Order: sequence, then structure tokens, then C-alpha cells
Amino acid sequence: MEYHKIAKQEARWDRSISRFKSDLERYYRMGFRPVTLKAYLDDTMDLAPGASPIVFTFDDSHPSQFRYLEDGSIDPDCAVGIWSEFAKSHPDFPVRASFYVLPSAGPFGPTADAPRKLAQLKEWGCELGSHTLTHRSLAKLSSAEVEKELSGAVAKITEYGFDPFSIALPYGISPKDPGQLTKHHRAALLVGANPAPAPGDPKRNPMRLPRIQGIEGDFGISYWLDQVEAGKFKPYVAP
Repeated sequence: MEYHKIAKQEARWDRSISRFKSDLERYYRMGFRPVTLKAYLDDTMDLAPGASPIVFTFDDSHPSQFRYLEDGSIDPDCAVGIWSEFAKSHPDFPVRASFYVLPSAGPFGPTADAPRKLAQLKEWGCELGSHTLTHRSLAKLSSAEVEKELSGAVAKITEYGFDPFSIALPYGISPKDPGQLTKHHRAALLVGANPAPAPGDPKRNPMRLPRIQGIEGDFGISYWLDQVEAGKFKPYVAP
């Protein structure tokens, strides 16, 4: 799943608070359970028999994904606030996601809060990946500029204490030389528009992993969940 902002109203890159809450309810009801991207790549997913994996990804490190209130508590209307509250009554659906950050903008807003937020994400077992340094289209850049975007983000995320083994490509676009990606990462995520192949599927290319965008309409969240419920698409199910 590919989310960006969590907002009061639904928009092209915004998932509304109410719909994000409904998403969690529906995923859970349909037997999906969160796993990290690394566990999916390595086929080490800790799933109960009959459960299906879902990998949550959040792009752009927007404050609506992780925000504190003035009293220091987690904002109940940000993504991790909504999810952590849901997890209290659904302990088998813990906060476990991959956040693709833009180091140039700081992770999730005010830099003073960054260390605490990063420590909390690590405690939950979440991952941090690269979204490049400044979110430029890599295909339009020179090799030197691409290297700066990739290596700069990797260095900063490593400094945060995370392993940036994966990247969410800005606009879903690769650089002219794909070798520059594999130099720094072992997985690359696209923008949309369908479920990723199951572990073991020979068609799975870790450097071109598709995602379902966190939107309504064609090939969005409800579209694909409806396909599953209608038996038109069969997700991976743990034996």
C-alpha cells in the first residue's frame, strides 16, 4: 500500500482520516496482517496460517504521518496515532510500516522531534527507506546528480540509525542507468498500480515493485479489495 498524507478531507495524495480508519478495519476483517518490506523480500514473514501480508509504505515523511500534540502525546489524527489506537484492540495488527523519507526536509516535520520519532519507529519495528534527497525525477538528472540524490539520502538515513536498503522512486521513475540504483539499494518501489507479486513468484523484480495507491477510484484501495472479495484476485495466504 502506498500512502502519502493523512488529512481531514480526501484529495489526490491525501487519505482522509475516516477512510484511513476504515482501511485498517477492512484490511483486518479480510485477513491481512502487516509485515515489513524486508520480511516480504526475504520471505521471513511472521504470519499466522491463513493470513495474508500487507506492506504499508508512506512516502514524503509528511507530518501527518507522525505528529505530536503540544502535550507531547501522539496526535490521534496522524497515521501512526490512528494505527496505534487500532492496534490496542487488535494486537495482531501492530504499527509496522516502511517510511520513505526526504532528509532534505527532515523526517516528519519539526527537527527537534525527530530523534524521539525515529526512536519510536524503531521500537515499533518500522523501517526507513530513501525517497531520494530532494524528490527530483531521476531520469532527468545527470549521473553525478543522481549519485548525489541517492548517496546523500542513504548517508542521512544511515545516520538516523536505519538501513536504507530500499527506495521509493520519486514519480516511480528510475535513473537512466539502473546500476546506480542497485549500487545503493536492493529494492525499488514504483508508484501504483497493482499488488506486488508474492514471495517466490518468478515474475517478482525487487527493483520494480508495484504498489496500490492510497486512493479511491480505478486501481485504488477499494478497487483491489473489492477484487479480492469477489474472488477475481487471490492474494498470497500463509500456509
